[in-house]
Amino acid sequence: MICNYHTHTYRCRHAEGTEREYIERAIAGGIKKMGFSDHIPFAFPDGHESDYRVRVAEAEEYVATVRALKKEYAADIELHVGFESEYYPKYFDEMYENAVKWGAEYLLLGQHFTRSEWPDGFYSGWLCANPDELRIYCDEVIEAVGRGVFTYIAHPDIFNFVGDSAVYDAEYRRLCKAAKSAGVPLEINLLGVRGSRHYPNEKFWRIAGECGCTAVLGFDAHTAPDAYDAESIPKALALAARCGVEVVDDFELKRIGV
Repeated sequence: MICNYHTHTYRCRHAEGTEREYIERAIAGGIKKMGFSDHIPFAFPDGHESDYRVRVAEAEEYVATVRALKKEYAADIELHVGFESEYYPKYFDEMYENAVKWGAEYLLLGQHFTRSEWPDGFYSGWLCANPDELRIYCDEVIEAVGRGVFTYIAHPDIFNFVGDSAVYDAEYRRLCKAAKSAGVPLEINLLGVRGSRHYPNEKFWRIAGECGCTAVLGFDAHTAPDAYDAESIPKALALAARCGVEVVDDFELKRIGV
C-alpha cells in the first residue's frame, strides 16, 4: 500500500499525536502519498460547532501546518491537505466554499450524520431498523456523489441498518450503482477493521462487487501508529477478494476549487 488519504489530527479532539509523528510513521511503512483529511470545520447558524470537528478558528492553521510539512518532507513523501466532510444539502455549498477558501486540496465524503447533524441529525452508526432512515442516508450520499467534488466515499457501509435484508440490498445497491456510474471509489475502512466495528460489512461489499465498484483502502488514522496499519491491510484485501471488488492503490485526488 503506497497511498493513504484518510488521516486525522489532534485538532478534531478525538485524535492524538502531531502531524510530524503521523508522517514519520507513514514513511517508515512505505507510504508514498499521504493526505490529512480532518473533520471539516463548520459553525451552524446558531453558532454551534460539533465536538468532533476542527474548530473554524483553527482551519487556516491546520492547512498551513500541513503545507509547511509538505515542503519539508518533499523528498520523502507526497503530502496533501483536505477535509473529511458530510454532505448536508442545506449547508454543503457553504462547507465547500469554506474548504476552498482555507486552501484544502480535496474532500472525502464521510456521511456520519444525515439531514443536518445539528440539531436534529441522525447518527449513521446507531442501530437502525427503519428503512426510511437508510433511504435518507443513501439519497444524500448519491446526491453528494453527483456533485463531482469528492475523491471517494469513506466507510460507505457505516450506516448500521439491522432491518429487512431486502431493503438493505436495494438501498445499498442504489448507492453502489451511483458510485460506479460517477467513477467514485468506495473505501474499505481500516479503522473499522482494526477496531472490529460494524463496518466493513461483507454484505455491503458483496453488493459493491456485483455492481463493479472500485475500492480503496483508508487507514482513518487517529493515532500516529495507525498512519501505517500493516495488520489490517491483508484483512481488507482478503475481504475485497472474497467479494470480487477491485482494489486500487495509486489513484489521483479529485482537486477542489479548480
